[in-house]
Amino acid sequence: MPTKKVINVSTKGGDDGSSGLIDGVRLPKSSHIFQVLGDVDELNSWLGYSLVMLSVKLPEQSAALRHAQKNLYLLSALIAQADPKKVSVAREELTILEKNSLYLQKSMKADWTQSFLYPGGTETAARLDIARTVCRRCERSMVALSQEQRIPGIALQYLNRLSDYLYVLRCFVNFKEGYQEAQFDIK
Repeated sequence: MPTKKVINVSTKGGDDGSSGLIDGVRLPKSSHIFQVLGDVDELNSWLGYSLVMLSVKLPEQSAALRHAQKNLYLLSALIAQADPKKVSVAREELTILEKNSLYLQKSMKADWTQSFLYPGGTETAARLDIARTVCRRCERSMVALSQEQRIPGIALQYLNRLSDYLYVLRCFVNFKEGYQEAQFDIK
């Protein structure tokens, strides 16, 4: 039986507390760029966790989230100094998120945005709520990084649109599953 060549994941290159970017530059793991990359990775993981349930209930939206995961990998590559001539996120991706969000909004009751809603509801919606808040943290991290280095504008725009979409999707999931939203009343 032929032996399968295994690539060892443990390179030991980070044992000194540094990590490398795509362009070969090594920086301390405490560098802000790695905070951003970690936040995006965490967001992608939460989307994957949300997909576990969403793929069974709403396959069309599941495909949209899987597509968003691909875009997050591309954004990470751009942040990690990939060649923008080889790696990019098209501006049309913003339009796709906006159209998908609008479609979901039109599918719900007309007054669905009239109140502040407590996070949660169904398990799927609760997972999406966490993904949404992690997406907002990614956005804040990226804004802070943009004060230190140039960030492609599409990165911030995409995260902003994605968090909006995740909120609408969370509301849509609760709506489709018949969950009565718990509304926050200021009074």
